[in-house]
Amino acid sequence: MNDAAPAPTPAPAPRRRARVRAPELIGKGGWLNTGGEELTLADLRGKCVVVDFWTFCCINCLHVLDELRELEEKHRDTVVIIGVHSPKFVHEAEHQAVVDAVERYGVEHPVLDDPELATWKQYAVRAWPTLVVIDPEGYVVAQHAGEGHAHAIARLVEELEEEHAAKGTLRRGDGPYVAPEPEPTTLRFPGKALLLPSGNLLVSDTTRHQLVELAADGETVVRRIGSGVRGFSDGPADAAGFNEPQGLALLDEGAVVVADTVNHALRRLDLATGEVTTLAGTGKQWWQGSPTSGPAREVDLSSPWDVAVFGGRVWTAMAGVHQLWTYDPATDTVAVAAGTTNEGLVDGPGAEAWFAQPSGLAVSADGERLWLADSETSALRWVDRDGAVHTAVGTGLFDFGHRDGAAGQALFQHPLGVTALPDGSVAVSDTYNHALRRYDPATDEVSTLATDLREPSDAVLVGEDIVVVESARHRLTRLRLPEEAVRVASVAHRTQRAATEVAPGRLRLDVIFQAPAGQKLDTRYGPSTRLLVSSTPPELLLEGEGEGADTDLTRELALNPSISEGVLHVSAMAASCDDDPANEYPACHVHQQDWGVPVRLAEGGAERLPLVLAGMDAE
Repeated sequence: MNDAAPAPTPAPAPRRRARVRAPELIGKGGWLNTGGEELTLADLRGKCVVVDFWTFCCINCLHVLDELRELEEKHRDTVVIIGVHSPKFVHEAEHQAVVDAVERYGVEHPVLDDPELATWKQYAVRAWPTLVVIDPEGYVVAQHAGEGHAHAIARLVEELEEEHAAKGTLRRGDGPYVAPEPEPTTLRFPGKALLLPSGNLLVSDTTRHQLVELAADGETVVRRIGSGVRGFSDGPADAAGFNEPQGLALLDEGAVVVADTVNHALRRLDLATGEVTTLAGTGKQWWQGSPTSGPAREVDLSSPWDVAVFGGRVWTAMAGVHQLWTYDPATDTVAVAAGTTNEGLVDGPGAEAWFAQPSGLAVSADGERLWLADSETSALRWVDRDGAVHTAVGTGLFDFGHRDGAAGQALFQHPLGVTALPDGSVAVSDTYNHALRRYDPATDEVSTLATDLREPSDAVLVGEDIVVVESARHRLTRLRLPEEAVRVASVAHRTQRAATEVAPGRLRLDVIFQAPAGQKLDTRYGPSTRLLVSSTPPELLLEGEGEGADTDLTRELALNPSISEGVLHVSAMAASCDDDPANEYPACHVHQQDWGVPVRLAEGGAERLPLVLAGMDAE
């Protein structure tokens, strides 16, 4: 008989991870939300650092900002989130525009303004958004592209906390975030406006999570609807909760439908009582594989940005999934009306069309067209009565600028609003050009109506005037519709990102995905991954285009040697579930991202293109 105590069970060794020394964080625009202090990685030593590469035009980046809020709050004494603002559009490289965006979207962590993409290049980032995790000793231990990674990062952070607490390399305490002073304006980054039957104006006061009814002068506050803090709750005007509301449309003479963007919902405002109820959405974000039709309050939505009543239904610009949806008041149901969820510019029947962050809707004066501001393609598009999609102005994701004239060569820059004019033309709130533009279908010409606006996001006709929502000036601005257009010097731009040199001929595309700790790809109900590849121009790809389902997310491409440069569009999705055989209903998570990778064909160029969805590239 042995009376000796059993030997203690040794603690499991921490999981081995690839580690790469993190490059320094540098950006010509300097730091925001730090009280004027400059930060270095040395200042962050001892903390788990999550670097969020984002740009404020990108709906996926805005989704990630919201995904990170819980992590930010729960691990406030051990985790520092650092936003690195990496612009796509020319306007996004302006420092004041970044300052505005940080306040507009409630970013409560330090942000580095990197207008020249210096840190983006140091970290070899290829897509917005990208998240990089740096451990308390200053090493990169994970990289994630796209949405849906917050749970995996939270799990990794918990591992890092335990590991570095044991090593003595974890430093607890407050982070470097310093909140800016609030500004006392009547409106704060208003989004959309609506002329009410009373003659008053209703405005979505987006950053304050409210609706504001203004008198006909556009300045005097009649009432506020909403508690003023982020929330999702029905009830009377002073208690109802919104979350960055945007679009507004008259549902009938007594009610307004509201696109409650970050709540992923459509809400109803009773104009007489101020009561707010929910028309559609669950409050949860739609993911691939979720229902695309059904009872309105049982189906998830994704960042509805604007609404308009067309053909008896409420059409919704579903910016988060690059689609148009409809809500039918007669049946109390929702359904996809147009768009495949692929991001780009493709016309045709609604079920085949591609959009890129649709953000503004308006019905033409004759009721025959639904005009659409497709912001990421800087395009003006429209839907006909049969549901087919057409493009009036715009060519794709990478061309933008300020150019008037024939529609075929005219350019916008990330427009967010459209307003139907009585003569059949349409005014475009050309947001990043700080201008109000006009497209006339009769002449197929684009002109400029007004300049020196500040991020106009919508406009509404009031008599012979047009009232513009100057979002970044926090006000409504009344203009008389001009008889003649304003003359503006033409400017054309393309997205400035360094092209990847690849060899002509065969190219191996590897999307790297490593399931989070404790999870695995779940193939019980079919493929758990999705990979879609296309190109601009289409002739660039000789083989490998289209959709496939390979659990290794790898595809052999053949590039056309007669095409010198172009863009590869890659969309990847992977679903991972808890790896517990005893659990009949494991928790599952969807990870997804779209890349637009500029490539230049050159002898001696790379024969492999790695894109990190989650994890680290081992090759």
